[in-house]
Amino acid sequence: MTEEIAADALDLARYIRPGDTVVIGQGCAEALTLSEALVRQRAGLGRVRLFLGPAFAGNFRPEHADHLAFAGFAASGSNQALARAGLLDIVPCHYSELPALFRAPRPPAEVVLLQAVEAEDGRLFLGMANDYQIDAARRARSVVVEVNSLVPETPGSELPADIRIDALLRTARPPATLPPAALGATEAAIARHVAALVPDGATIELGIGALPDAILATLTGHRDLGVHSGMLGDGVVALAEAGALTNARKPIDRGVSIGGLLFGTRRLFDFAHRNRALRLMPPDYTHGHKVLRQLPDFIAINSAIEADLTGQANGESLGGAYLGAVGGQVDFLRGANAAPRGRSIIALPATAKGGSASRIVASLADAVVTSLRADMDAIVTEHGVAELRGLSLSQRARRMIAIAAPQFREGLERAAHRLLKAGE
Repeated sequence: MTEEIAADALDLARYIRPGDTVVIGQGCAEALTLSEALVRQRAGLGRVRLFLGPAFAGNFRPEHADHLAFAGFAASGSNQALARAGLLDIVPCHYSELPALFRAPRPPAEVVLLQAVEAEDGRLFLGMANDYQIDAARRARSVVVEVNSLVPETPGSELPADIRIDALLRTARPPATLPPAALGATEAAIARHVAALVPDGATIELGIGALPDAILATLTGHRDLGVHSGMLGDGVVALAEAGALTNARKPIDRGVSIGGLLFGTRRLFDFAHRNRALRLMPPDYTHGHKVLRQLPDFIAINSAIEADLTGQANGESLGGAYLGAVGGQVDFLRGANAAPRGRSIIALPATAKGGSASRIVASLADAVVTSLRADMDAIVTEHGVAELRGLSLSQRARRMIAIAAPQFREGLERAAHRLLKAGE
């Protein structure tokens, strides 16, 4: 039987034991009152391991490692501070595989802390996510839910009836948000190149950050676009309001934008609330190869920290510091390659550190390859598009050098001398 408790009477030691792994909702789905209570009560819980996705609220900080251990699949958002301090134990995993990890014979998590909203009919909606939390909750010993009246009732995010809730508390507080990133001339130039690769009627997938926001803004003049993505941000609202997003040409989920997570602001949350033209689906659907290959003109647009001259991309680490994630990049890249007329695009600025470092490199940092060159289709910077599919290594090197910043091209040519000579 579910126990309803007041927030000021919450004692997490009733549900969390020393040595437990606790799953926390990612991004805007983080149950903030529960997270704050966990930090505040950590000394009385014993050593506890937290499994984190991207975090926006900044509730977990390096000084909390006195009693908490941190693991997760991404160093995004406020997790960066944990990663820089060497306190985030990364689980390298394709996003599509996360639910299966939590369905393993030996449950990897004992406690799940969820955020939800209660509808008028009594159903609970997670609102911000349909993800691995659900699979973790099915196997967990304890499930505690923060019922937040300011969370949207997003279709598809209903909490399944077979999940047993041990305790819930009620709040009314603004959820964590991810405000749109500032857009500059570089992002605008990259967005124009990418937009030229997207036909009317295409179904698109995008990540988070300044580049996806810029690309969506550039696509508002397109027609009958669809969305099938791991995450949905405020840019999707602008695309819909411009009349460019209809999902009318999709052979599946016609008329409905599909996502797994809401990563945005109140504008997005209000747009998603009871919106029948939007649905949150689990990772094996949003990222599933069998689903993605059914979407003609599926355009997967992702980014990377750097890309080498043969088309390999590193989206994870630089100089020993973990900055990103494997995430869904490979899931979407391979799904797009399998879809009729699909395109997989890696978009990134040509330089970093104020133009002093090239992100088109001869060799990837830390020997980390997130996306294989054999899977690569097109790489885009502000200097143009490198079409790589079907090309030899020497041909790829020439095209990659052409989209590098001009001040680095001569050095890249010298580094690639042997490779370029082989293609003469």
